Amino acid sequence: MSRFVPDPEALRLGEALAALRRERGLSQAEAGARLDMTSQGWGLYESGRRPGLFRPDVQRRLTGALDSTPEALALMMSGVEPEPVETAPTGLEGRGRAFDAGPAGVVKRLQVSNDDLSPWADSGVILEYQLGLWPRRGQGCIIEMKDGGVRIRLYDGADADRLRVHGAGALDRAETLERRAVARVSAVIARVER
Repeated sequence: MSRFVPDPEALRLGEALAALRRERGLSQAEAGARLDMTSQGWGLYESGRRPGLFRPDVQRRLTGALDSTPEALALMMSGVEPEPVETAPTGLEGRGRAFDAGPAGVVKRLQVSNDDLSPWADSGVILEYQLGLWPRRGQGCIIEMKDGGVRIRLYDGADADRLRVHGAGALDRAETLERRAVARVSAVIARVER
């Protein structure tokens, strides 16, 4: 039986992830627990043996658990020490978005219950979203309305009074939401296929 040998680039990226984790003073178990992952699961990424390490959404998720960024991971991989970053005010309100961001960095999950957003997210797909993380244009977002409703949309943009989003598949139409009706907007950081 042949032994799996990881790709050298995947191995280098995994070693950079391990160095970033150690720099933060976390064990594999502590880092994995931040993502509901076992220490073995985290270790597979660090050893270059788990597929997906080069995917941007996976890198954002892993580095987010380390309170870091994919850019810092790339710098660590290249051997350049990242410059310290000043801590910005937490929450969207601190950035002038006028929404309740909730506890920054908390990752939640939501399961899609219909095919309205297909092919972006079919029924049964679990979306992971980070409270306090504002979406980029074209990125999925979870919109919690003040009336208790929840909408899954793709972010288009915003101004002082309105939020512009659109759906996918059957919902592929532009939609404008009044900011005063929106309680919180959170960026989707990963889609977990079932």
